[in-house]
Amino acid sequence: MRIGILTGGGDVPGLNACIRAVTLSADDLGWEVIGLKRGWEGVLAIDPDDPASVADNTMPLNRASVRSIDRMGGTILHTSRVDPRVGSEGDRTNKVLSVLDRLGIEAMITLGGDGTLRFSAHLSRQGLPVVSIPKTMDNDVFGTDYSIGFSTAVSRSVEAINALRTTVGSHERIGIVELFGRRSGETALLAGFLAQVDRTVIAEIPVDLDVLLPLLARDKSDSGEGYAMCVVSEGATIAGEPALDDSIRSLPASDREEMSVSSRISHHIKQDLGFGTVVQELAYLMRAGEPDAMDRMVGLAFGALAVQLMSRGETGRMLALKDGRYDHVPIGTLETGRKSVDVSGLYDPALYRAKLMRIERMPMFLY
Repeated sequence: MRIGILTGGGDVPGLNACIRAVTLSADDLGWEVIGLKRGWEGVLAIDPDDPASVADNTMPLNRASVRSIDRMGGTILHTSRVDPRVGSEGDRTNKVLSVLDRLGIEAMITLGGDGTLRFSAHLSRQGLPVVSIPKTMDNDVFGTDYSIGFSTAVSRSVEAINALRTTVGSHERIGIVELFGRRSGETALLAGFLAQVDRTVIAEIPVDLDVLLPLLARDKSDSGEGYAMCVVSEGATIAGEPALDDSIRSLPASDREEMSVSSRISHHIKQDLGFGTVVQELAYLMRAGEPDAMDRMVGLAFGALAVQLMSRGETGRMLALKDGRYDHVPIGTLETGRKSVDVSGLYDPALYRAKLMRIERMPMFLY
């Protein structure tokens, strides 16, 4: 059996651990693993009749080549955000299938977020054996409680928020930390809760500045140290402002031209309250560096499980964590819903704070 593996979308810590587990598990079965570089973009760039293009866009994986990659962040296979169904040349699904066939790849394991996983489901419906693995630090893939990269992103965020307190406190300002999360505020909610910030603004609830600003002013006054801290999801909106088109919200942060929501909130704080601010868009640092223990563990487990499913002929599946247990669901599950913060159970929109209304028998990450 020759299987292909690729990573698509934004990189996250834990991908290399997953690639290693896939490679070792496949090798134990006598299978060959071919890494496809740069996601679907790399597949589309391959001319099977041109050995140079094949060599540039593929990477044979074996025990030696993955020996130490689990401790590294990012992805050794590189990545892209290309969806072969969208582009100037139209739907290129047939090109992808033709390339995989010419390379002798009999099945695919794909690691990605929403876009990569949707195309993986599409390929599965075309008859290609596929097992997909969710990864996104936003943790917003519908159908799984957990995606690779989430724990490290939260850990990095908490560390940065608490480190920034020294500067914000020294200057007696209001600190605003913006975290990734275009559609889901889960990363901001959990990081804000664990760092015990004063207020957290999430993507699911438009923020009313007439409510938030007086709260922050009171937090600053009552802190005893003359400062306050606020965490904001990058996808948060301000009540009364025109809503962003969803096509703009879906763009990577580096491709968006509008002023960030944290900067807009900062402007109103300075204008309406007269307080200085410290604005920190944590951005790509949230997913930089090596994975924490959780993402290393989940990456290794997901990789092994993907190969186990293939060995049993169970493809057309997306791996998942459900109620703290490793599981798998139909590969198109993510297309049937949208994952977001349980506002009624976990968030107080009047106070812009996390609330824990129910704890008993809740999963560890309070989904």
